[in-house]
Amino acid sequence: MCGRFAITSPPEAVRAFFRYVEQPNFPPRYNIAPTQPIPIVTMGRDGRHFRLARWGFLPGFVKNPKDFPLIVNARAETLAQKPSFRAALRRRRCLIPADAWYEWRAEGKTRKTPFLLRRRGAGLMGFAGLWETYADPSGGEIDTACIVTTSANGATAAIHDRMPALIEPEHYDAWLDPDETRQAPLHLLRPAAEDAIEFFAISPLVNRASHDGPEIQTPA
Repeated sequence: MCGRFAITSPPEAVRAFFRYVEQPNFPPRYNIAPTQPIPIVTMGRDGRHFRLARWGFLPGFVKNPKDFPLIVNARAETLAQKPSFRAALRRRRCLIPADAWYEWRAEGKTRKTPFLLRRRGAGLMGFAGLWETYADPSGGEIDTACIVTTSANGATAAIHDRMPALIEPEHYDAWLDPDETRQAPLHLLRPAAEDAIEFFAISPLVNRASHDGPEIQTPA
């Protein structure tokens, strides 16, 4: 499960890291929640592209979004078997830029402690994602996306049993390749290396999506 994350690097740093052609300007986001717009990186014939999508994947076959559960995560182990993801897995894979994500560790029956998890030494990450342009019955369109998750590695399992599937930069092109005649590179969807991720307990301010400032990342 990945229910909150952050993208706080300057726009020019994100563009240089992911090498897309657009030059978007966007503010730092410290507490991104489901249904909010998120940046995604896609691949076209002329290279990588930046776009915004709603965090909450909608397959094309959905008739009424109000009757369909919100999909913010997709399990790597079952992507190829789920009708909801089959088309996107073939030709609409994406990267979701992030600096950190948050998980909650249960402390007894009622209390949960929030943790910040990030690449060791900090720095940008590319979560594996899927995207879909949903067209409603009236002809309106919205881009939607979800984060692909995999099993936690040995270290982060102490916090949660799932983690985002991190795609390493040398594999970005392979993951983004929209050529549906090639088999989806599912082998890239694996837990991060044992020493790749660092984490620490943070302020409970992160529990409310309305709190979206750097103070939520203060170590507890």
